[in-house]
Amino acid sequence: MIQKHLSSTSIDQLSKTEKTHLINSLGGFKSVGLIGTQNKMGVTNLAIFSSIFHLGANPPLIALIFRPTPPVRDTFNNILETGFYTINHLNENIYKQAHQTSARYNASSSEFDITGLTAEYKNNFSAPFVQESNIQIGVQFKEKIDIAINNTTMVIGEIVHIYFPENCQSADGFIDLEKANTVTCSGLDCYHTTVKLDRLSYAKPNLEITSLL
Repeated sequence: MIQKHLSSTSIDQLSKTEKTHLINSLGGFKSVGLIGTQNKMGVTNLAIFSSIFHLGANPPLIALIFRPTPPVRDTFNNILETGFYTINHLNENIYKQAHQTSARYNASSSEFDITGLTAEYKNNFSAPFVQESNIQIGVQFKEKIDIAINNTTMVIGEIVHIYFPENCQSADGFIDLEKANTVTCSGLDCYHTTVKLDRLSYAKPNLEITSLL
């Protein structure tokens, strides 16, 4: 395979669009999900994020990155205002509707209504889940960290509710995302289904790796 080389000088000379697509796709396949919130007036909001990542299991923490403001980020404001939000996995049935939530609608409009997705409330949790999502996570806001180098903000939350298909969990707790039809993404606009290669044993010195499947 013939390799192409881009130096920092070459990258700086790219157009804004080309540079954005290039750099966003370099990190590999990413978690992508719909963040469900509502403000204190009860107006719901739904927004797609591909900057969601695991931060720790004990306590169960999950994080996401918000780009600089302005423009106004309704999801960000709703999280800070209410302290609660949901993360909902995409699947093959809803990824196009999920992608549409990246459009900039005004704060009085609900992306649930616009895309035809269904807001679902469970166990007195104040933020809306996406009913059509197979894996749903309820999160309580814990901390925000401002990142000076590019004026972004990391929002950290604690997982307080998890909903998933019962047949997707192994005896050791592992969730099989493929069974749940979870979709991943690369770049800003490319969505993928997955094919499992293997699940491997815990790596230790002088111990052969074995398959867990």
